[in-house]
Amino acid sequence: MNNPSSRGVAVVTGASSGIGAVYADRLARRGHDLILVARNEERLKSVADRIRGETGREAGILPADLTDRSSLARVEAVLREDETVTVLVNNAGIGSVASILQEDIDKVDAMIDLNIRALTRLCYAAAPAFVARGRGTIINISSVVGIAAEMLNGVYSASKSYVLSFGHSLQKDLADKGVRVQTVLPGATATEFWDVAGYPAQKTSAITMSAEDAVDAALAGLDSGELVTIPGLHEGEAWDRWEADRRELSKKFGNASPAPRYGL
Repeated sequence: MNNPSSRGVAVVTGASSGIGAVYADRLARRGHDLILVARNEERLKSVADRIRGETGREAGILPADLTDRSSLARVEAVLREDETVTVLVNNAGIGSVASILQEDIDKVDAMIDLNIRALTRLCYAAAPAFVARGRGTIINISSVVGIAAEMLNGVYSASKSYVLSFGHSLQKDLADKGVRVQTVLPGATATEFWDVAGYPAQKTSAITMSAEDAVDAALAGLDSGELVTIPGLHEGEAWDRWEADRRELSKKFGNASPAPRYGL
């Protein structure tokens, strides 16, 4: 890049629209240069041109289908080898509202590829590189359905539960190595996600948040040191209780004999 930022380069996946495009805009305004990743090259160019014009930051594009292994490998290589990269936003994802009795298994398989496999491989590329560089931030976009698992398609909800659990593990592994990991759980957000998922009416629901508000809240959470940010949860202490109870419960699993309630 011609005018490298002291804040480094942010790689944002799913950056051609919605939450990813807003992250790109906001990170540029915070002083980051950008590498924008998505399948749609023309839309990526449009986002990059607008950001360059409005912020003066560099915005490169990397068209890639993250369900394709060769495309994914190109993005992994950037994360491993480009020493200017300091932020990874794993935003790319697809969803569904269909039940197991309605959904096509090939579409489900593609969802797993993007929501789980691609996110995991990008984290595995970025984390060691960030540790070697002495700094870095990984932002993984999960969803409230990672907790409220019954709300949408079961595989989609499970994929977002994976992102949340994986984030806890990353935080444990990287906390003392100069790498920050934030997991963001948006609720319903007014993006094209709902068109793809098969329920466009959700975009105009009274409970649906704008992408701008969701990202601005997530970045405020990052600034305040939150490990998990839920933009639409007004009772923040409810998450603190949930997390404390989860960690306390996990201490109670290590028993060599079955519980008395099983009568063995």
